[in-house]
Amino acid sequence: MAQYTVVLPQYGMGMQDGEIVKWLKGPGDKVEEGESLVEVEAAKTTVEVPSPVSGTLLEIVAREGETVDVRAPIAVIETG
Repeated sequence: MAQYTVVLPQYGMGMQDGEIVKWLKGPGDKVEEGESLVEVEAAKTTVEVPSPVSGTLLEIVAREGETVDVRAPIAVIETG
């Protein structure tokens, strides 16, 4: 099985980081591409980050309340 590292996407030119507000999925959960994984607050706006791939959420790297840089790993999904 392959693993895909999910990174915090950049939603605007000035966005440098975001705070993990709430995970909508947990380790072991099945996820579909495009399904919301996590709520992130950036620039005082809360957005839902969709899963870039379908598979099983293996690991949450960034915990709720943690601030992470754009393009930093936040989770790992097992695909195929």
